Amino acid sequence: MPFQKIQSEKLSAAVVRQIELLILRGILRPGERLPSERDLAEKLGVSRPSLREAIADLQEQGLLTAKAGAGIYVADVLGSAFSSSLIRLFSRHDEAVTDYLSFRRDMEGLAAERAAKYGTDTDLQVIDELYHKMEAAGDGMGRELDADFHTAIIEASHNVLMLHMMRSMYDLLREGVFYNRQVMFSQKVTKADLLDQHRKINAAIQARDPVRARAAIERHLDQVCEAYEDQRRAERNEEIARQRLDHERAK
Repeated sequence: MPFQKIQSEKLSAAVVRQIELLILRGILRPGERLPSERDLAEKLGVSRPSLREAIADLQEQGLLTAKAGAGIYVADVLGSAFSSSLIRLFSRHDEAVTDYLSFRRDMEGLAAERAAKYGTDTDLQVIDELYHKMEAAGDGMGRELDADFHTAIIEASHNVLMLHMMRSMYDLLREGVFYNRQVMFSQKVTKADLLDQHRKINAAIQARDPVRARAAIERHLDQVCEAYEDQRRAERNEEIARQRLDHERAK
């Protein structure tokens, strides 16, 4: 018969499984420092030798990494979804920007729909608190807070593949790879417009209205794409005007 005696699980294996799930679910993030060995053993209710065994196992898997004199950190398990040469290529071509925004529109629309359906009350509270931080920041609202708001929506969708993939996309937003956010929003979309777009996204998710949540995200990213196109058009027009001026002065 294909049955075996049930073996009690080693404490270290239980620790490994718990930390794996925290990384998988995006709760422990790449680059995040774990508590000290003593604190972590106490939190988990295990001996320090059992914890050391689990940490060694996770390091061997490449999920954790030790920094000399600094402690144990979550490894950069994703790295970047894109090579540095591809990122440089993206930054030089408009086509990459419009495709980036189109991809985000599709993925984030789905995520907002799922967040309204499946997000817990705590998920929605996180999104709401981030929106109010954006509101309080006013003109000081930057891309970091913007990216955090959108990341919270992805997290509330409760799809781990989407979460890890989109985090890499938001890293590019934080780094300003695709466009200069400050310049772009000085063209047509004011900070007040941008905040109102996020207010509508938040309101739809808080109301648990998946259709309205998806539509609000899609409208927001459509307007971001339009603002980008306006920026590029203005830059091209200015370049042509300067060429004409230089030509006139050279006569």
